[in-house]
Amino acid sequence: MNARDPSLPLQADEASALGKFAAELWDAEIVPALTNYIAIPAKSPMFDAEWESHGYIEKVLRDAATWVEGKKVAGLKLEVVRIPGRTPVIFFEVPATKSGSEDTVLLYGHLDKQPEFSGWRADLGPWTPKYEDGKLYGRGGADDGYAIYASLTAIMALDQQGIPRPRCVGLIETCEESGSFDLPAYIDMLKPRLGNVSLVVCLDSGAGNYEQLWLTTSLRGNVTGTLKVEVLTEGIHSGDASGVVPSSFRIMRQVLDRLEDAKTGRLLPESFHCEIPGNRIAQAQATAAILKDEVYKRMPWSCGADGGPVLPVTQEPVEVLLNRTWRPTLSVTGVDGMPDIGNAGNVLRPYTAFKLSLRLPPLVDGNEAALRLKTLLEDNAPYNAKVTFVPDGRAGAYGATGWNTPELSPWLSQAINEASLTHFGAPVGYIGQGGTIPLMSMLQQGFPKAQMLVCGVLGPKSNAHGPNEFLHVPYGKRLTAAVAQVMAAHP
Repeated sequence: MNARDPSLPLQADEASALGKFAAELWDAEIVPALTNYIAIPAKSPMFDAEWESHGYIEKVLRDAATWVEGKKVAGLKLEVVRIPGRTPVIFFEVPATKSGSEDTVLLYGHLDKQPEFSGWRADLGPWTPKYEDGKLYGRGGADDGYAIYASLTAIMALDQQGIPRPRCVGLIETCEESGSFDLPAYIDMLKPRLGNVSLVVCLDSGAGNYEQLWLTTSLRGNVTGTLKVEVLTEGIHSGDASGVVPSSFRIMRQVLDRLEDAKTGRLLPESFHCEIPGNRIAQAQATAAILKDEVYKRMPWSCGADGGPVLPVTQEPVEVLLNRTWRPTLSVTGVDGMPDIGNAGNVLRPYTAFKLSLRLPPLVDGNEAALRLKTLLEDNAPYNAKVTFVPDGRAGAYGATGWNTPELSPWLSQAINEASLTHFGAPVGYIGQGGTIPLMSMLQQGFPKAQMLVCGVLGPKSNAHGPNEFLHVPYGKRLTAAVAQVMAAHP
């Protein structure tokens, strides 16, 4: 065990040493490792049905595991855990260096990626890593291939300085971008080995800016699936059929009007809404005072009708924050049944299919919402058309439930603020995120007394899932050091 007295607060020189260690390892090893990682199209199973035979997920998994094992951290044990028919996970554990500690810190991340998407800058691409002006461009580096590397670096930084810490375990999955439908089986299998988890560190989230540490306070849930409207067995000349055969697109519009007010974007069924807790409204007001109109100006707006940018749904910063974190929203993320414009002849198409993404407030159950959505869209179809909604995922896991962080304990609240002041020079910020991390809801149920430190590098314009995604390396360095400092403060 270390000789340092764990009851003493972290000294300035110790905190500085954590930052120096993290920065140097990022430059020497993490950026090169992530450059190799970005070049591998390790798409999540939802986007690569042949993921197992392609071997890309296996490649990034083995590369990360080899890097971790090569660090020779005292007492570290790593295992690639496999359940037949499911994506594998990395599980590692490092014994405590804090005398008498019986608690465990669980560090989480994932290695699977979203698909390519279009619109990348001419000199960039999803699988073409490029390091420029402190930004590492390419798919998956920020979301969140860096997590396993940063997690172990935080542990190593503490150990090098002889700063006591609790036992640490890492859980790195390869199914998160598909809704983590394989993860519950692994949590059940590994729960006896996880130990008494009192702190969860999740590095798969975002930041309001790059000037301070941001703690994620909530995550929305999500239901994705394919809505299909069929009216014919084959396409027919539109001059012959229009006016006789109802357009599948027009029926699609009517069906979606049951769900969404097309003028405002408000979701109509009240069952998809929840009451926003007062403390989250207060935090949104505080965050709006920091970020102001950057909460919407950071988007890559197109040029509008008058030459200015397209306008947001609302220009009130507090409402922008609440809309993207605590209110349900609908996005159409894909289309089938429509030829591209260059090949669009005068044909009334036999069907239209939309890929839907319904974001849910943190307190709405994802599976129940998926079943309600299916009934809403399919029942009493106009013209007796064949309307089907098929949710993604597997039986019993059709929707991902969101998450609302439990109240912070005094030690954690103080520790994250001190870490932000030390490594960023500004107090911690609190922000909800509109995305979904299914693990958080699962862990909240499995470890109801655990504290949650959810943060990440996805700040303004980092554009996860879209074109020109990048990892802000200077922020990643400081975040790693801040996480180490919080772990050092674990009582």
